[in-house]
Amino acid sequence: MIFSVSQQFTTLLGLLTIVPSGHGAVCFMLEETVIYVDPYSATTDYSEYPKADIIFFTHDHQDHYDVKALEHLVTPQTVFVGPECMEEHIKLEKTLRNGDSYTWRGIEIKAVPAYNIINKRQDGNPFHPKGYGNGYIFTFGDFRVYLAGDTEFIPEMATYGPVDVAVLPKNLPYTMSDEQFVQAVKVLGAPVVYPVHYFELDKEKLEKAVGKEVRLIYQ
Repeated sequence: MIFSVSQQFTTLLGLLTIVPSGHGAVCFMLEETVIYVDPYSATTDYSEYPKADIIFFTHDHQDHYDVKALEHLVTPQTVFVGPECMEEHIKLEKTLRNGDSYTWRGIEIKAVPAYNIINKRQDGNPFHPKGYGNGYIFTFGDFRVYLAGDTEFIPEMATYGPVDVAVLPKNLPYTMSDEQFVQAVKVLGAPVVYPVHYFELDKEKLEKAVGKEVRLIYQ
C-alpha cells in the first residue's frame, strides 16, 4: 500500500504515521492500530487502505460523513465515535460533546469546539454552529495532535497548545482565511502543520507568514 503523503513520529505509544487523505480526512496509524477521521471518497480511493479499528467523525455534513468511503473501511469490529449529530446516522460506541474526553487503547481523545464566528449562511446562521461538531485533541502518550474539524480561528485555540502537530482547515467561507490560519498556527505552537479542506492554496505566502520554524505538509 502506497500513500502519496505520510509522515512518521515517535511517541511513547509507538510509531505514529499520519496520512492526510484529501479534503478534511486524515488517517492515523499507531503501529498496527488504524484510526480514521472523516474519510471522504470524493478525494481518496479507500479500496487499498487498511480497515479501520476506529473512525471519528467531526460532524455529519456530507463531506465528513461519507457512506461510500465507509464501505471500504468498516468491519464488524470497527468502533465509531462522534458528536451528538451523528447519532441519527450511525451507532456510536461513544458520543462526545465539546469538552468530553475518551480513552481508547491508551490514546486520550478530547472533543473540543469547532465553529464559525464570522462566516454565516444567507439566513444568518453560521455554517458550523458552536456545539454541533467537534475538533479533537489526540494524545498518543507524550505526543499531541490537534485536528480542528470545520472551524474558524476561535478563542478556545489559545488553551490547546502547545501541540506537536496541528491539522487545520483553510477555505472560505466555511473555515479559516489565510489570516486566521496563520493566527491559529502561532497560537497553537505546533512545529508541524497540515493544511486541509482547501481548494486553492498560496503555499509561498503561507510559508512566509508562519515562519521557518513551522513545517507545512500538504495533501
